[in-house]
Amino acid sequence: MTAVEESRMATESLMSTEEFEELARVADRIAEGVRLEFIDGQLGAKAMPDGDHSRIIQWLIRIFLVIHPELFLSPEQGLKVERYRNGRARPDGALADADAFVGQGEWADPDPVLMAVEVTSDDQDTERRDRQEKPRAYAETGVPVYLLIDRDSCEVTVHSAPHNGRYEQILKVPFGATVKIPDPVNVDLDTEPLKDWVR
Repeated sequence: MTAVEESRMATESLMSTEEFEELARVADRIAEGVRLEFIDGQLGAKAMPDGDHSRIIQWLIRIFLVIHPELFLSPEQGLKVERYRNGRARPDGALADADAFVGQGEWADPDPVLMAVEVTSDDQDTERRDRQEKPRAYAETGVPVYLLIDRDSCEVTVHSAPHNGRYEQILKVPFGATVKIPDPVNVDLDTEPLKDWVR
């Protein structure tokens, strides 16, 4: 990182990555269910998942256990994200080799992640976080696929082919359609069941 980039980060960031990690540890001890993230130098809190949100993640876990038994969709695994790995994100799911996060701490190396999954929640930060910041952070990190299940618009968006800090391919389909999740995931996902878990 150049001195100019470090200076920009210092002036724009609310706190250092180390300060955020300490805050996240304290918040976890004090308040059950507080899930903090640190993206683009900004502190964010994820809403607690409702029953439908949790059911969507269960559904995806089962799909991948059948299609790719060597992989596992790890819910809520903290990842070091962004170009210089100074951001911290908690995707709703991180698809990787079943042993990818063994021995790692709360914030894992994202290199083994094949796909990050987010399911929108009912909070005011969804637009900014899930639709703008997360695609950029995951693309900058080099996560091959970002799957967004958007319960507001009843659409599934597949972001792929990360290059120069952004995903070059974006495919959006309505709930009910089958969407191709490209390599390295390589799954045709029938989204019909998602119609049952709309808010």
